[in-house]
Amino acid sequence: MAGSTVIPTRMELTRLKKKLVTARKGHKLLKDKRDELMRQFLIMVRENKELREQVEKGIEDANRGFALARSSMSDESVRVAFMAPKQRVSLDVSYKNIMSVNVPEYSFETRTSDAADMFSYGYAFTSADLDDAVQQLSDIFPKMLRLAETEKSCQLMAAEIEKTRRRVNALEHVMIPQLEADIKFIAMKLDESERSSQIRLMKVKDMMLEDAHHYSEKEEERARELEAQT
Repeated sequence: MAGSTVIPTRMELTRLKKKLVTARKGHKLLKDKRDELMRQFLIMVRENKELREQVEKGIEDANRGFALARSSMSDESVRVAFMAPKQRVSLDVSYKNIMSVNVPEYSFETRTSDAADMFSYGYAFTSADLDDAVQQLSDIFPKMLRLAETEKSCQLMAAEIEKTRRRVNALEHVMIPQLEADIKFIAMKLDESERSSQIRLMKVKDMMLEDAHHYSEKEEERARELEAQT
């Protein structure tokens, strides 16, 4: 239904038609963006599911190794073994743009590339199970970072999908129908005004013709009276 503030003029009709064309183009672009975001989102969700399963399995194996190590070592020996860390990790965060969404990318560097530096203890008083557990955690660390990256990306993309969906629905169900109704209302008003103008012109023409016809009859009657007098 047309709004009560719509001015039924040709200038307003032209403006609304241009606005409708722009709204339809924006609606198509937003739909394409929403569909592409959904495609990228589903890809990340599948990757996130696989990574979570791998990380959970890796942590479970590492915990099993620590449990075995504690069964053969005293609690004090385990605490002393990890008292002074030997390796250091530096984490760097960058961003990449996916359909106007800035998603994070995590990367890390270790203080040294020597694999032996991750063991902060000597091998004389520790068990091999402890070495295996530490190695498993070291191997699973890149996947844990990737899992954190994909989960954050999924959250950001889900928020953007919801925002885009609301905009698409607003254009599709509110703005475009309102513009179409306003354009139809103005067109009907202009047609009605044009028909009224044509009817008025026709009436004026008929009145002018009628006046001219009566004038001719009066002239003929006067001419007959003059002839009769002579």
